[in-house]
Amino acid sequence: MIGVGNRGAHLLKQVIEVPGTSVRAICDLKPDRVDRAATMAARDKPAVVRDWKELLQRSDIDAVHVATPCDLHVEMAIAALKAGKHVYLEKPAGIEPKSIGELVKAAKASNKVLIVGQQMRSSKKNRELVARLRDGLVGDILMVKAQRHASDDLPHDASSADWFFDAKRSGDVLVEMSVHNLDACNWILNEYPERAAGFGGTQLWKNDPPGRTNMDGYSLSYEYPGGAKLSYTQVFFHWSGLPNNGQMWHVYGSKGALDFQTATFYPRTKGESPKQLMEVQRETIDLDHVAAFYDAIRNGTPVPAGIKEGASGALTAIMGREAIYQKRVTTWKEMGVTL
Repeated sequence: MIGVGNRGAHLLKQVIEVPGTSVRAICDLKPDRVDRAATMAARDKPAVVRDWKELLQRSDIDAVHVATPCDLHVEMAIAALKAGKHVYLEKPAGIEPKSIGELVKAAKASNKVLIVGQQMRSSKKNRELVARLRDGLVGDILMVKAQRHASDDLPHDASSADWFFDAKRSGDVLVEMSVHNLDACNWILNEYPERAAGFGGTQLWKNDPPGRTNMDGYSLSYEYPGGAKLSYTQVFFHWSGLPNNGQMWHVYGSKGALDFQTATFYPRTKGESPKQLMEVQRETIDLDHVAAFYDAIRNGTPVPAGIKEGASGALTAIMGREAIYQKRVTTWKEMGVTL
C-alpha cells in the first residue's frame, strides 16, 4: 500500500476483505497514518517502508495500490509496472495530458494488470442501466445532465489541506473528484467528448483554507461526436435541505429519459407511466472494484476500468478544467493522447 491517508486506508480495508490477499508492506510519510494502517492489517504483520521505491524492489510483493496525492500517480504507476507489479491506481490516472500519455504507453507495454479507481464502473446497477441504453431504451441519446453537489467543503484539516486544495497537486477539484462523474458520462454516451466549455472559480471558500487554489463551483458543457450534449455542474454550496443534492445522471433520449439514481425510465409517449427498471439496493462498489483487480490478476478477467477508461476519464476532466482556466473552447485533439 503506497499512501494510506483517508482514501488509502479505505482501500486497505477492502483489500483485507478480499480472500487470499496478504498485506506485505505499508508506505506513507506520516507516522500516524502508518500506525493506523499497520493496526488495520495486523493480521498480516506488514513491513513499514518509508521510501516507495524501496517497496517496489521487494520480491514478495505482486501488486501495489497507489493512493497518494494526484501529482504522484503517474510516476509511481509507471515505476510499479516497470518493476513487474500489478497496479491499482487511484483516480485520476494523471493530472496533465503529457504524463497521462506516458502512462498509457507504459501500460500498453506491460503484461501486468492496471486498474484505475473509477469504481462507478463496478456498480451492478450502473452496468445494467448502461446495457439497457445500448439496447436502445431511450432511443438516440440527445443530452446528459449530470452533477456532483455537496452542502459543505471538504475538511480543512491537515488530512487533505496540504495537497487537495493545491490545484497543482490535485489537478483541481474537477480532475480529483469529478473524474468519476465525467467518466460515467463517457460510459453512458459510449464516446469521448470533442469539445468543452465552462465557467468556474472559488466563489464561497475564498482563500479558505489559506493558499487555496482550487475551485468550489463550476459548470461545464461538452459536445460529443454525433451531436449529443453534456451539461455538468459541481458545487460545494448546495445547502442541506435543498432538493436534488448529491450526484445524479439524467439521460435524455428520443424515446424518453432515464434517471440513473432511481433506475426509472420516463417514456416520451403521452399517457405512458414511468417505469422503475430495477430495485435500487445498497452496493459495495469499492470492494467490488478491488476484488475485480485481484480477479484480473488471478484469472485474466477484464478490469472494469483499465488504462483506456482511466486516461479518457482524466482527459475529459482536464479538457473541462482548461476550458475554465483559459476561458475558451477546448478540444479532445488538444489533449494529444492516443488511447
